[in-house]
Amino acid sequence: MKITPTSIKDVLIIELDIFEDVRGWFTESYNKKNLAKQGINTNFVQDNHSFSKLKGTLRGLHFQNLPHSQAKLTTCTRGAVLDVAVDLRKNSPTYKKWVSVELTEKNKKQLFVPRGFAHGFMTLTDNTEFQYKIDNYYDKESDKSIRFDDPEIGIDWGNENPILSEKDKNTPFLKDCDINL
Repeated sequence: MKITPTSIKDVLIIELDIFEDVRGWFTESYNKKNLAKQGINTNFVQDNHSFSKLKGTLRGLHFQNLPHSQAKLTTCTRGAVLDVAVDLRKNSPTYKKWVSVELTEKNKKQLFVPRGFAHGFMTLTDNTEFQYKIDNYYDKESDKSIRFDDPEIGIDWGNENPILSEKDKNTPFLKDCDINL
């Protein structure tokens, strides 16, 4: 396993050890002990799995307020996504900064997103499956979103007209959002 820091502290790219032979390949997609050796001591409690039919589907930017904030360990198991984390920690030197990583079924990379971040992803292929572990259960009252195209954040999604859910079409800008992280 190889851990690569990103430009935002604590957001990490994880490259798994892949063992290939004539039959195909094998990897440990999650090993709590190995992650702990790398400083990731998160206790994940739930796995989520999404399927998006069309390229250009954008889900996010989502987060949960305290005390229900969530860390995530993300991966793309079919197709490809642009995975994005936005720092919402108001006392952080990287507040409102974002990082993006292309996760694909071929590169098998993962992204660790700590608590205090908004998260979203856009599909780069049709028929994409995206999976992630979270360390806190969903709480409807704490569930919040920020517009994907908020100019205060300025994410370059590479797509100005993504496919959005009704929820994501109607999310507020950062300046109008109730953030308690």
